[in-house]
Amino acid sequence: MSIKTLTLPRYTSNEVWTYNPYMRFALLNKERIEASKEAKGFCPCCGSDLVARCGEINVHHWSHKKKCDDYWWENETEWHRNWKNKFPKEWQEIIQKDESGEKHIADIKTSNGWVIEFQHSAIKPEERRSRNKFYNKNSQLIWVVDCKRRKTDVKQFTNELSKSFPTTSPEILEVYEDSRLLKEWKNNDSYVFLDFGDTEVSGSDFWCIFPITYRGVAFIMRISRRKFIDYLNNNAFEKMFSQDVMKAFSEIKSQIAKLNTATKCR
Repeated sequence: MSIKTLTLPRYTSNEVWTYNPYMRFALLNKERIEASKEAKGFCPCCGSDLVARCGEINVHHWSHKKKCDDYWWENETEWHRNWKNKFPKEWQEIIQKDESGEKHIADIKTSNGWVIEFQHSAIKPEERRSRNKFYNKNSQLIWVVDCKRRKTDVKQFTNELSKSFPTTSPEILEVYEDSRLLKEWKNNDSYVFLDFGDTEVSGSDFWCIFPITYRGVAFIMRISRRKFIDYLNNNAFEKMFSQDVMKAFSEIKSQIAKLNTATKCR
């Protein structure tokens, strides 16, 4: 099949599209291909021409020839690509579509329906809420946030932990939101995992923020990065999520209920 006869999706007035200018995969002859010198490809979402960027400095990727009118994209960093490479290529950059025709490309979608968004740049609260709503319609979204983007994040989070205290479970910490990371990511409708890379903060480089707060207090817990990745790859994430995260979440809700009862009795 020649490129001229390749059938591609077209934009219509009732569809909203999203674009990633630094994409790993393009579409050619109905096959997903990676960027290579002089290769040609099309965006699997919008159907426009892509250019293969294969220099010696940046990771090889595809980019659109002209700027796309996208409100969710962010340039793919080495951090993004390293995280994506921990999972099968078949799970990477998967188009999601809802009943209204709105389309977005998920960074990762597992065979069990978990969607992972890797977030490096700053994101507005309204955009985060929109992504939560969109992906949680037919899947379950979890966020992984790059906590090494700003120089102050590690220090602020470390200071915050020094003032924290355990709940009924010693693994769950109550923290206020003095840290910018906690201010930005608390009160989220999906679970958020904070990635501190090669820096350990209070004994862990990977933390979970629970989607619940109580009077300005956020709840966080150490999570094994290796376990997080392995369980996702082995389609056993439900097991880890149930045994570790949801069990802790139940304890948090139980404690909040007791505090509310105690407040009413005063």
